[in-house]
Amino acid sequence: MHDRTIPSSARPALCALAFALALAGCSLAPVYHRPDAPIPAQWSDGADASQAGAAGIPQVPAAATLAWQDFVTDKTLRRIIEQALAHNRDLRQTLLNVEAARAQYRVQRADRLPGIQAEGGGSRQRIPEDLRAPGMPSVQSSYQAGVGLASFEIDLFGRVRNLSEAALQEYLATEEAARSAQVSLVAEVIQAYLTRDGARQRQLLAARTLEAREASLKLIEQRRDLGAATDLDVQEALGLTQQVRVDLERIDREFRQAGNALALLVGAADVRARLPAQPSAHNLLVQDLAPGTPSDLLMSRPDIRAAEHRLQGRHASIGAARAAFFPRISLTGLLGTSSTELSNLFESGQRAWSFAPQVTLPIFDGGRNSANLDLAQVRKDVAVAAYEHAVQTAFREVSDALAATDTLRREEAAQQALARSSAATLRLSEARYRSGADDHLRYLDAQRGDFASRMALVQVQTQRQIALATLFRTLGGGWQAEAAGQARADNAEPMAATAGAAR
Repeated sequence: MHDRTIPSSARPALCALAFALALAGCSLAPVYHRPDAPIPAQWSDGADASQAGAAGIPQVPAAATLAWQDFVTDKTLRRIIEQALAHNRDLRQTLLNVEAARAQYRVQRADRLPGIQAEGGGSRQRIPEDLRAPGMPSVQSSYQAGVGLASFEIDLFGRVRNLSEAALQEYLATEEAARSAQVSLVAEVIQAYLTRDGARQRQLLAARTLEAREASLKLIEQRRDLGAATDLDVQEALGLTQQVRVDLERIDREFRQAGNALALLVGAADVRARLPAQPSAHNLLVQDLAPGTPSDLLMSRPDIRAAEHRLQGRHASIGAARAAFFPRISLTGLLGTSSTELSNLFESGQRAWSFAPQVTLPIFDGGRNSANLDLAQVRKDVAVAAYEHAVQTAFREVSDALAATDTLRREEAAQQALARSSAATLRLSEARYRSGADDHLRYLDAQRGDFASRMALVQVQTQRQIALATLFRTLGGGWQAEAAGQARADNAEPMAATAGAAR
């Protein structure tokens, strides 16, 4: 059966094809080495996990190993984040870009395998009498059918393989960019929710203060009617009341705008119905995060990993550019039947085959290949600079976030002490005013100071929680991409192993 299927004259060609495929896979790409991280060994303020423990901060997993579901302790906020991950339109576009990059990689990877296709065709033509041999009919027909090998390049020097590797690394970089978008979305939703929650706290505080000021204003008006207060006292109390009304309207605007921002981030129509009417009475987030070491950023920050994948892709592009200087061998063939009559096409003895190898060697191209190689080298250098910049940017962002969380923690403690002092001052000033020991102006100053210190305390508490969310994001935590990892395993397993070996 084997002898009748493959003619003996075709076997040498097929053996040559098999031998060429066995030799294929030589790569001219430079060996990849991860560039040294241009950052200090410690954070700018000396913070690390060991120092955090020495300072009395409870030891917790680093943010890179802490899923956002564990970082967010409030159930309502967790549900809103889940909605955002499912409905946010910007994130949806990013995920679709990942699908497009994966499809592009699969298209490029297909060039590494021969394309086999069923072919069939026929032609009829009339040949003039002075061009045909004696006895030949004037109208000639030709029909053929079989299995053909499309023009397939034998990748002796790794050109096709390196192009496929470059496409893989671009796909992986796009995948990491999507993960970065997911982490950023989680942080943005947390920040918008905290902003709205803080605005609601200040709104309620201002409303209670306004009620107290209005009651105080009525009391002073009654004292004026009795001759115990002056018109100046009434105007001062009225001004203080109007100032709270101004603050209340400004806070209401901030509250509404924070809700609008949150609704846009979530992208669901019913998100407003899920938002609580009252501010949270407990912490929404884990209050202590271990920053780890700066080197952890290289493994936890998706934007750094994306930059590294692009750098690996540029190395593969250099290999493809180098291979363009060497001969390119392509194969085309057909195995089937052929006949001049359609009715005899599949009769015995009509077997036909063709084998057409082609070798192309560049001799003169006007410097195109050299320019392409120079371009690939420059793009690799650009990718190195982009990788180093991503590392430095990440280090700066984490340093800023550490500085913010550290100083805001102390600022919150100081503001709490100031609020207690202002409250005590207000109580004493009110008592002295009612007893006639102090004038009304000093009592008004105490009211202003107490209101301002309480409002500032709420703002500092909100800023500290937002700083924790920023620190969590900058440390690379917040997303466990099981689905993305499964997609990579299903669609890029051969080349992913190659990329890991290169690293």
